[in-house]
Amino acid sequence: MLNISSIIGKFVKNSSQRDIDKLKSTVEKINGWELKIKDVPSENFPAKTLEFKSRVQKGAKLEELIPETFAYVREASRRTLLERHFDVQLMGGIILHQGKIAEMKTGEGKTLVSTLPVYLNSLMNKGVHVVTVNDYLAKRDSSWMGEIYKFLGLSVGCITNEIDDADRKKNYGCDVTYGTNSEFGFDYLRDNMKYNIQEMVQREHFFCIVDEVDSILIDEARTPLVISGSTEDKSDRYFLASKFVKQLDKNDYELDEKNKNVMLSEKGIDKIEKLSETYGILKNNNFYDPQNINLVHHINQALKANLLFLKDTDYIVKDNKVQLIDEFTGRVLDGRRFSDGLHQAIEAKEKVEIQSENQTLASITYQNYFRLYTKLAGMTGTAMTEAEEFLDIYRLPVVSVPTNENTIKKASRILKKS
Repeated sequence: MLNISSIIGKFVKNSSQRDIDKLKSTVEKINGWELKIKDVPSENFPAKTLEFKSRVQKGAKLEELIPETFAYVREASRRTLLERHFDVQLMGGIILHQGKIAEMKTGEGKTLVSTLPVYLNSLMNKGVHVVTVNDYLAKRDSSWMGEIYKFLGLSVGCITNEIDDADRKKNYGCDVTYGTNSEFGFDYLRDNMKYNIQEMVQREHFFCIVDEVDSILIDEARTPLVISGSTEDKSDRYFLASKFVKQLDKNDYELDEKNKNVMLSEKGIDKIEKLSETYGILKNNNFYDPQNINLVHHINQALKANLLFLKDTDYIVKDNKVQLIDEFTGRVLDGRRFSDGLHQAIEAKEKVEIQSENQTLASITYQNYFRLYTKLAGMTGTAMTEAEEFLDIYRLPVVSVPTNENTIKKASRILKKS
């Protein structure tokens, strides 16, 4: 009996074949243009791009221009890189332009395929983004494929970690911009923190092609991009709260070690109120008055730090710093800190220097960032296994593109000495 996964797999494969069959007539039209433009002088290609842009501005649909524009990209590639797009690569390019995911086997030239829809969509003058998984690939592809775009009269930019805002804005202003998922995401966050729209580096999110789309949109989809900033120094409050808590006895609180929770009893609240009055920090003679919200927070964190987290079990003190211990491996978690002031409360408990608190200023996940684009497409060698997720989360259908030549597998036999 077939399971649900195999049924979905067969359905997607059959659907892919139908999509591929529909593209064959368009591929024939592209091939028909190939002979017509073979003798066009190289210096005329940028002028042809301007003509395409003018036709789009006058109302021509991008779909109408596919045969001619794809043929020009193919010819530009042949002249600059000595690489001619195969028919299956033309199909992959159409699939990407349609806002779908093209599954193409390793070695089938996905990087070259992307030049076709990138060029076509750049004619809208809204900017096209191509996302790679690291800076090396972003630089390589922008330089390598950039030969084709420049030959056609387009500008090409690349966003990397080391460039400043002025260069970022310049590169985002290009017809085609390459970069990593993290750089694009963080630039979006930084733009939303700026006070002047003129300082923002990105423009609209029009069309984006994501390379290794399964890794970025599925495996890392929920990874949060976070920009943090330090808050005001509250060291004295943490030390004072720790001092108060250390004067409590067992009748002053209720301890729930299993759920890592602790609450003040009525007796404990009375004691904290008296201590707070002594130091002149209690407002309206009521510990739970809204004006004492910060005091309540510091006391609660001090209770947890002093009563629930144990030295040399949950953390160690080394080089005058509190370092967390992994409860499963027993290893020190270098650079990891508790949030919401708990780490500072433990530092106050151990009487070491209190590191400044950080607060989240801006945050977004890759999933939410890439859903900002008007049109999104992707390519990878392995997308069919996540086809259902791509459709549910991003409304991205997956189409499996056949290889240019039949895959031949050689079987090897291991002979054993008798």
